[in-house]
Amino acid sequence: MAQATGDAKNKDQPKVEAKTEAVHLAEVARQVKGPAGLPECAHLGENAISLVMRNDVDAAARHMDLYDRFGCPGAYVRESLRCALLNGTPVTKDSRSLEDVVRTCWLNPQPATAAAATPAAATQAPGQTPATPGTGTH
Repeated sequence: MAQATGDAKNKDQPKVEAKTEAVHLAEVARQVKGPAGLPECAHLGENAISLVMRNDVDAAARHMDLYDRFGCPGAYVRESLRCALLNGTPVTKDSRSLEDVVRTCWLNPQPATAAAATPAAATQAPGQTPATPGTGTH
């Protein structure tokens, strides 16, 4: 009896995960305009970013080959990867939290890229020129 119950749980789990992926890809299609919103682009792009974040560059390169073959936009992967890197790699080994970071950045990579530009702009006031040592300006 116990084995039959365990088998039933294992059979149900893939269905739940497949539904979650389908729901996610439908959300991407609604929110991301252009080719980056296509299911194949989102799936391959997110996988490539996750692999890069886990330092599996060889596998990421293979995903990117497929991504390019489907005509998906390389600039979108670059922006989403930048967003994920700026949000930081989750400290725990929980792949779910990394997946959440990657998915969030795929849906909207812009906030993190804007945050990255802010510190550079904040170090110098608008119209201010950097001081050059030894120019005699007091």
